[in-house]
Parts: sequence; C-alpha cells; structure tokens
Amino acid sequence: MAQTEFDVIIVGSGPGGYVTAIRSAQLGLKTAIVEKNELGGICLNWGCIPTKALLRSAEIYHFMQNAKDYGLSAEGVSFDLQKVVERSRGVSKQLNTGVGFLMKKNKVTVIKGEAVLEGKNSITVSGDDAGTYKAKHIILATGARPRVLPGLEPDQKLIWTYFNALKPDIMPKSLLVVGSGAIGIEFASFFNTMGADVTVVEMMPKILPVEDDEISGMARKSLEKQGIKILTEAKVTGVKKGGNNVEATIEKKGGKTEVIKADRIISAVGVQGNIENLGLEKLGIKTDRGCIVIDEYGRTNVEGVYAIGDVAGPPMLAHKAEHEGTICVEKIAGLKPHPMNKSTIPGCTYCHPQVSSVGLTEQACKEKGLDVRVGRFPFIANGKAIALGEPEGMIKTIFDKKTGQLLGAHMIGAEVTELIQGFCVAMGLETTEEELMETIFPHPTLSEMMPESVRDAYGRVIQT
Repeated sequence: MAQTEFDVIIVGSGPGGYVTAIRSAQLGLKTAIVEKNELGGICLNWGCIPTKALLRSAEIYHFMQNAKDYGLSAEGVSFDLQKVVERSRGVSKQLNTGVGFLMKKNKVTVIKGEAVLEGKNSITVSGDDAGTYKAKHIILATGARPRVLPGLEPDQKLIWTYFNALKPDIMPKSLLVVGSGAIGIEFASFFNTMGADVTVVEMMPKILPVEDDEISGMARKSLEKQGIKILTEAKVTGVKKGGNNVEATIEKKGGKTEVIKADRIISAVGVQGNIENLGLEKLGIKTDRGCIVIDEYGRTNVEGVYAIGDVAGPPMLAHKAEHEGTICVEKIAGLKPHPMNKSTIPGCTYCHPQVSSVGLTEQACKEKGLDVRVGRFPFIANGKAIALGEPEGMIKTIFDKKTGQLLGAHMIGAEVTELIQGFCVAMGLETTEEELMETIFPHPTLSEMMPESVRDAYGRVIQT
C-alpha cells in the first residue's frame, strides 16, 4: 500500500514548493509534494522560464537585424513563430523533467492530484493519487494566477493572459498590453522586437511602478525610442470585439478618451493568490486581500498549517517563494533560520534594456525622511558596455549619509539582472560604502560600474 503518512506535505510544486520539499528531505523529514498539473508550477512551465526563452529569441533576432553595427552582414533575416514557441516549450519541458529527477533523488513522494485540507494534519486528494494523506506539518504553496479585470476577461483568442501570449497562434501586427509591471513590459518588449505595433496602457503615472522613478523614466524613454507607444494614467473602459481584432476605449488623464484598434490584447494587470477550494474556511485560516496571512516563519493562525510564496502575499516572485519555503521548513525542523527580510529581495525585468533593483528607491527614502547620498554611473562610460554595443543604461546606488549603509541599488542596461546579486550580497553582509569601494572588480566588465556608482555617491568617481 502506498505511503499516506508524512512529516511534511507541501501542496504545490512551483519554485517555492519543490525547493521546500528538497530542503525538508535534506533535514531528514519524511516529505511529500502534491501537484495537480506539471511539476515546476507556473514559473517553470508558464512564467519565468519560458518567457526568458522567448526573450532570448527576440534578442538574437534583434542582433541579426542589426548585424551591420558589428561589422557583420545577415541577409533575409526572418523568424518562424512556431519554432520560437517550440524552443520555449522545450526549455520548460527539460526543466520540468529535472524537477521530477530531483524529487526522486531526494526521496520526495510525488502525489498527483488536487488537495483540500480536511484538518490541520490531513488532506484529501482527488485525481490520479486520490486518497487521504496525513502530516504533522502541511505547507500551502499553491501560487497565483492572472488577475482578471471586469470587461477584460480573457477569451483565449482576442484577449490573452500570459498563458496565451506564451503560445501565440499568430504574430499580431498590432498589440495592446494592459499593465506595465514586469509581465506586461516583458511581453511588450518581445512582441515589439518581433515586429508588432505595441501600445502599453498603465493606470499609474509611470511604467514599472515599483521601480525607482529615475530608472522607470529611462526605461520608458528607451522603450518609446524602440517604437512602443506608452499611455500612463490611463485605463481601458470598454472593449469591442471584431472577427479577428478588438477596439479598446482608453480613458486618459482629464477624462479624454482614445480608441485603439489591435489584433490582440494582453491583460497583464497582476496576479492573485490561489486560495480557493483549499478548505481554508473550514479550519478558520486567516486571509487578507486574497492571500493567506502568515508570520515571519510562514506559520498561519492554525497550528501545523503554513503558507509560502505567491499565495502568502507580495512580492510575488519565485526567489522569494524559495527562500520563504526554506525558512519555513528549517523552523519546522528545529533550526534557527533568520526571518525573511523583504527589503533585500531583488526584482528583475527582462525587457530591453533590462531593469533590476534591490532595497529602497530614492523616493521611498525621501518619504521615510532619510538623509541619503545618491551615486550614478552611466553605461556609456564603461568600456565593456561600449564594446558590447550596449552603451545605454545606468547604475544608481543610495546610501544612508550618516552610517554609509547601502539602502538601495537600481539598474537599467545590458545584463543588469545578473549584476544586481552583487548588491544583494553587499546588503546581506551589511557592507558599507567604504568596503564596496575597496573591493577590486575585474576589468573589463560591466560590474566595474558598481563601485563607480558608489564612488559617485561620495564624490570620488574616477571614470566620468
């Protein structure tokens, strides 16, 4: 008979769930994971990973179209949409298979089906592995799904979620993207590079609303230069569907309206936690604004039930889920992990140019009344950036004037999603400006700009 009793059961196998399962097994806990769809969850199958595969194809297509800038020639450059999508799906499949291997390697029992809490120590599963399973600790890692606005409900044909945008049946000649967070801007960047006429509509005064104002402004200027039309302080008030296109009425600041005709609409207005049909109400588990309420160790108000990742609230990022899950299960195992410090969680947007950040924005520092030093260093002054043909961008650092504490780092430019981890490590180690300036960075690299930005904050910049 199949095993039905465990120390830990995790519901959901996204990055938070499967990483938590592996760490749980490493700690000697008898572990199971429940998944109703593919191992790896949304991020691996329908989010982070496949979008980066699409964006890589777009990046190479862009370079091929501009080969002459590098002394090269490429004639008759074109693309096969089906093959671009096939490559993206292949990348996801490879990683999905890898998660299955990791579960076997770590002796984690995979239960196929949909779970519902029956009590604080048991679940019932419907599906391939239907039955009742018991555990001392149950961790909910059910993730999130696209948020739907009234009047903008996805129909899989004319109005897409990011699921549909990952497997487009056509390359639209014109596209309206509603929402300018990371998801919206990444898809806008992809489809624009592949030749679509793209318009982005955003309710807030700026695109990438969580980013530093200065970085957001630079991103907007760059995207508009590439041909993307951006409407901020605007909202979609009506959609009229045609046979193979849509007409969207956009209300702009001041009440003026504009009608935009597009082949397709992508609704990218955020995500909401998957808290339904889990049995939360039966146990009296607290929720707030569509997410499960937890403490700093992932514990809900019901003993033995925990939540991590998107379902436990923002920031809804895969790496936050992974770290949150590790903290949760280490606490269960009797270790003494540090609670989650949300101020050191980095954010990355893989448009062109890339955007990344960690810590407080300059405006957030002002709102808190902090006295700060701000340093900036432009890509155009970096030899590696010029050699790459990527001279557009900036690195910005913010320090507490009294203590030298690094409060925030914000970047726009080539490969900044790879550079940001340097400042994440620095913040985790409570590094001061002096230590950053004394660290030797290799030459020629993009990373050289990081200490130069620090030096600029203290009037010691060298290369500009």
